Amino acid sequence: MLDFLQRLYVKRETLKQQLQSPELQSIHPVLTGELKAIEMVINEFIQSFDIHNDELNMMLGIHQSDDAHIDERDDEGNGEVGKE
Repeated sequence: MLDFLQRLYVKRETLKQQLQSPELQSIHPVLTGELKAIEMVINEFIQSFDIHNDELNMMLGIHQSDDAHIDERDDEGNGEVGKE
């Protein structure tokens, strides 16, 4: 299950990199839409399977001593995880 989520994060990062590419400027709106869709799927997946931050940290290789962090979700499970 976490393997699928990890693949979604890889796709998300790839889309972010593509958005920075001048060669792909003409399809910027498409890439933006795909990025939003991937982020929505990630958030729904995390909420549906009640995945907690410690599981995400472990999956992403983030330790408490690292500067990187995952944003906390509110009581309803809302919020964007891993948003930078």
